[in-house]
Amino acid sequence: MNPFDLLKNTQAIKEQSEKLQEELASIRAEGSSGGRMVTITLNGKFEMMGIKLDPICVDNRDVQMLEDLIVAAHKNAMENVQEQIKSKSQSLLGGMDLSKFGL
Repeated sequence: MNPFDLLKNTQAIKEQSEKLQEELASIRAEGSSGGRMVTITLNGKFEMMGIKLDPICVDNRDVQMLEDLIVAAHKNAMENVQEQIKSKSQSLLGGMDLSKFGL
C-alpha cells in the first residue's frame, strides 16, 4: 500500500470528522413526557439547551412525579438526538455502521 494514499485517507477522515462535529453542534432535538408537560431540548452533543415545564406539573406536593417526567423527557430527547446523528453521519460517512460506537 502506498503511504501517500494512507495519508490522503487520513486527511479525508479528519475533514469528515470535523464536518460531523460542526453538524452535531447544529442539531437540536426535543424530548417530552407527560403529554408534553415536560419538554427538554438537547443539541447533538447531548448538552441540555433548554427545559420547558407546563405550570400544571409544578406541584410542590408531587415533586417525585416532576422528577420522573424530567428524566423521561431527557431520555426521549437523547433518543431523538441519536436518530438525527445516525441520519447525518450515514450521509457524511458513506453508510459506515456507527453501532460499534454506541450510536
